[in-house]
Amino acid sequence: MSARSIAVAVALGVGALRPSPAPAQGLDPHQSLAHDIFEELIEINTTDSVGSTTQAAEAMAARLRAAGFPEGDVKVLGPHERKGNLVVRLRGTGARRPVLLLAHLDVVEARREDWSVDPFKLLEKDGFYYGRGTTDDKAMAAIWIANLIRYRQEGREPERDIVVALTADEEGGNFNGVQWLLANHRDLIEADYALNEGGGGAIKNGKYVANRVQASEKVYQDFTLEVKNPGGHSSLPVRDNAIYHLAEGLARLAAFDFPVKLNEVTRGYFERMSAIEPEPTASAMKGVLKRPRDPAAVEVLARTPYYNAMMRTTCVATMLQGGHALNALPQTARANVNCRMLPGDSPDETRTTLVRVLADDGIGVTPLAEAKPSAPSPLRPDVIGPIERVTEQMWPGVPVIPVMGTGATDGLYLRRAGIPTYGVDGIFEDVDDTRAHGRDERIGVKQFYDGLEFLYRLVKAVSAP
Repeated sequence: MSARSIAVAVALGVGALRPSPAPAQGLDPHQSLAHDIFEELIEINTTDSVGSTTQAAEAMAARLRAAGFPEGDVKVLGPHERKGNLVVRLRGTGARRPVLLLAHLDVVEARREDWSVDPFKLLEKDGFYYGRGTTDDKAMAAIWIANLIRYRQEGREPERDIVVALTADEEGGNFNGVQWLLANHRDLIEADYALNEGGGGAIKNGKYVANRVQASEKVYQDFTLEVKNPGGHSSLPVRDNAIYHLAEGLARLAAFDFPVKLNEVTRGYFERMSAIEPEPTASAMKGVLKRPRDPAAVEVLARTPYYNAMMRTTCVATMLQGGHALNALPQTARANVNCRMLPGDSPDETRTTLVRVLADDGIGVTPLAEAKPSAPSPLRPDVIGPIERVTEQMWPGVPVIPVMGTGATDGLYLRRAGIPTYGVDGIFEDVDDTRAHGRDERIGVKQFYDGLEFLYRLVKAVSAP
């Protein structure tokens, strides 16, 4: 960060610690610290439009310095005065390579009039903490900082450095923190592997059913479909209509399914989920694992959008526009088709498939931007084993399930840079009431503190002497 950026941060008052509030009722000292950090992060606006991740990063840096971390091991840096990233290091013996603990500080936009509560105030109500970023991703950011301070208070000297990076612009914006750090300060975040968001525990009908580990992500790619036409007067219609051409092509796309392909992560997902899902889903999951694959099983799973997305590349029309006047034949018709490609499916192959399925030479298919493919992270025993052991300690009988993210996280940039990344947090959430990015985002109070303890134990296990 430039000297001017630091000056702006100081002027904003982000370098000073907030007064310590009274401990929340019923919390032990470590939980109370995590609560205070969580509250502070929620109440700093870090949206792209008006917020500042620099302010949040500096607030966390101040806490770390006050806890005794050396100045040289606590860095706030970035390419823009509002887009600061925090990187902090707890030094170990160096017997093993560092582990990177990643979370993003920025949040999706939230308007007070759209919520029943103030999105930028942490509110505890009915067993939940409400606020923008409570689940995505400030709970994890708060937990990393609270646990790092706890390790230092305990005088822990791990076998490996523990590096925490809290970054900007995961949710959007022009200054993605992980990309910028890899390009400009890779040495600060170089690691054996990273732990990130993207997994999480699943609650179904009040029961804890799985602790998920995200080891792979689908690849995001938009394509612009366009039809051009000479047009004419609407009083003299002809069959050669740009909107009709596009609509007919989109109807063919709507009826098309990409082929089913499984990788190590999705095969592991269906293997483990088949042991806990009810029928007929369990048998269908076993059926898609067979060689040759059972077509009837694929049909059963495809009825559930999530399972369908786990099995295949998907492409769906998301925006449509056409014509230039109410009384004229359209000269242009366009659609955006959003694809979420399986790792290993190339953008060029996906475009070729779209052209074939649209079956109309007049429909142009152009990628909107360059895709960012990332290979799945291997299901390493030295990573998955400790996750399974700590999960069994805290929630006996709950299985650990590898998953492929159907959306996207900053993990893709690390995987592309050769740093395996695993999304896991031990924070359980009702799968039928997910509110990230939405109205009244919230996290269970018990689940927050369980995640705090889970990640404390996990990082201790993977870095202990």
